[in-house]
Amino acid sequence: MLVKTYAAPLAVAALTLTPVTVPLHAQQAQQAQQAQQARQAVTVALPAPGGPHPVGTVALRLVDRSRRDPLLRSKPYRELMVSLWYPAKGGTQPLAPHMAPLAAADWDRRSAPPMGIAKGAVDWAATRTAARTGAPVERGAGRLPVVLFGSGDGGPRTLGTTLVQDLASRGYLVVTVDHTYEADQVEFPGGRVVRALPLPAKLTPRVIEALLERHARARLADMRFVLDQVTALGQGRAIGGGKMPAGLRGAPDLTRVGALGQSLGGSVAAQLVHDDPRVDAGVNLDGGYVGPVAATGVARPFLQLAAQTHTRDSEPSWKSFWRASTGWKRELRFKGAAHGSFTDLQALLPQIAAALPKAGEGKEDGKQSGVPVADFVGTIDPQRSVAAQRAYVGAFFDLHLLAKPTRLFQEPDSRFPEVSRIP
Repeated sequence: MLVKTYAAPLAVAALTLTPVTVPLHAQQAQQAQQAQQARQAVTVALPAPGGPHPVGTVALRLVDRSRRDPLLRSKPYRELMVSLWYPAKGGTQPLAPHMAPLAAADWDRRSAPPMGIAKGAVDWAATRTAARTGAPVERGAGRLPVVLFGSGDGGPRTLGTTLVQDLASRGYLVVTVDHTYEADQVEFPGGRVVRALPLPAKLTPRVIEALLERHARARLADMRFVLDQVTALGQGRAIGGGKMPAGLRGAPDLTRVGALGQSLGGSVAAQLVHDDPRVDAGVNLDGGYVGPVAATGVARPFLQLAAQTHTRDSEPSWKSFWRASTGWKRELRFKGAAHGSFTDLQALLPQIAAALPKAGEGKEDGKQSGVPVADFVGTIDPQRSVAAQRAYVGAFFDLHLLAKPTRLFQEPDSRFPEVSRIP
């Protein structure tokens, strides 16, 4: 990875790849290979959401023709893939996959091995979310507060699904965004997969800082464009050029908007809160701050969730951001958590490690190796970690977007002994 504070532990392998489009004629061969692998591969499951509503989702291609692509200047426009997650009526529509099939295959080949997971060991395409594709919006939920979600540097939008679909089940419209040419892989309609651009040959601290700042600027513009699109949707217009699920046009409530992100996505969430008057509150999941917001802080409500070793003393940008922020603010530390604990890896890696045989089993020297779970998601109990994240993030947005009172930020909660408030 680039820098552990900023990037998800799986990001660097993705960023070293050149952008490639997978031709349509290759799909059949890839699918046959995937089917063969799947017969022996491990399957994993995401935690079910805990809110009162079923969940629906739709994936959309959005094109911003007002600007050249900031990461690939030869491209005269910026295109993104996003997913909208929302409370739904339920129904018989198919459950959406965690990863689109070709993106899952690329993840298997290129993103999983740096985590100690051999190619073909896990059937990534088999994992299903709790959301039904294209399901109609639950009208009884009323107009929906909006939350924009961004993953860590190099991470695809799918890595926040555990938290995102829970927010949707609580009555939020959550928009997840793939930042093209930075994300590990992005699958567009028609079977086109675009991979991350290559890293510079020499990754000095100054080069890393410049790269992160470049990504942060591109992401900020992406998020503001996406918010423009959601605003159009709230005004009753269709977006993305495809068929909208019933009830989605007019559903977003743009008077109640939040930003949420992990790692670099958390820094961009803060910058969005600072720069865009439409955004009312934000959450940073263990990300260091990049760019101007590290010094300016924010004046609106903001929540920081931290891994065990991430502190204001160890992270100068956290200290400067905290001191400069003048609005409602809280910082919570999760004992035993690591940087990747605030992604879907928290739920998935322990399942994979438990199911995969360890290399070296049965050997005379007794040495064993496997997925280094603690390196990525720490030692915190996965179910308790997920439950606490959902509780605190949900309570934060309920408080600041819906004006629902909570005592969760005022005193320790016996349900979550791993979580402590940092003064």
